Amino acid sequence: MPLLTMACHCTGCQRMSSSAYSLSAAIPSSGFEILQGEPVIGGLHGEHRHFFCGYCMTWMFTRPNGMDWFVNLRPTMLDDPRWFTPFIETWTREKLPWASTPAVHSFESLPTMEELEGLSKAYLASLT
Repeated sequence: MPLLTMACHCTGCQRMSSSAYSLSAAIPSSGFEILQGEPVIGGLHGEHRHFFCGYCMTWMFTRPNGMDWFVNLRPTMLDDPRWFTPFIETWTREKLPWASTPAVHSFESLPTMEELEGLSKAYLASLT
């Protein structure tokens, strides 16, 4: 079960996803496993490690630097992503003027670690 679901409007995500924003489901690292294949580092080669399929080069997940307890999985990589709705949206100050999401919470950049903890609790509570 995800800790939080997100849409990111930053220009880096726009470039890597070839879209107006990227979608992520924060999955606990302990519940994430690569069952087949070997992903490759791609996209923006900065502090965060963005993993892509070595065959088709699709962006699959990100391991944020310094936050080893979760993995940001691209939910559209799952067999059935219809369950996914972004609970928060980030980097709205960089969003394309026409882009919108159904996210409950919006942030001009990134929420603080303290805010993320509360948002994760609110997201999990919204599922029950």
